[in-house]
Amino acid sequence: MNAHAFPDTAQTSATLPRITTPAEARTLAEELIEAMKNLLGVLERETELVRAGNVRDATALEPVKSESSSRYVRIVSTLRNNAVYFKQAAPDLLVTLHRHHDIFRAMLQVNLTVLATAHAVTEGIVRGVNGEVQRQRMPQGYTAGGQRAAPSPRHATPLSVSRSL
Repeated sequence: MNAHAFPDTAQTSATLPRITTPAEARTLAEELIEAMKNLLGVLERETELVRAGNVRDATALEPVKSESSSRYVRIVSTLRNNAVYFKQAAPDLLVTLHRHHDIFRAMLQVNLTVLATAHAVTEGIVRGVNGEVQRQRMPQGYTAGGQRAAPSPRHATPLSVSRSL
């Protein structure tokens, strides 16, 4: 098994490689661990950049992140397709993979939390700016009875936001 054993095209379980020897199982496990390490490296860098407020630099990592995650998913699909063989012939590898995957999952959760926090903060800022813009656009007036005039919906205009950085 090598990196070429996992083409970039979508595969069904019928087209995924079959593991038939302990050497192939070990190679697949090593490839999965390497894929997790690569993806974690990208996620850690993304987390650092987002925490530092460098969202533009973090988005530049998207192609590498996408490629790394695609490779990870392909290898995991192959592993799942060969789970019976792994359970019978290489239970020690499964234990090792589970341990690595638990660490991977914890680090992924940190990344997702940072991204969710950045999203919530950004959304709060945009909502705050929109509220202030709408408040300033509303006519400042009073009715004949001295009550503040209710703003007309025609004065409320949407805030346009460009999603490109």
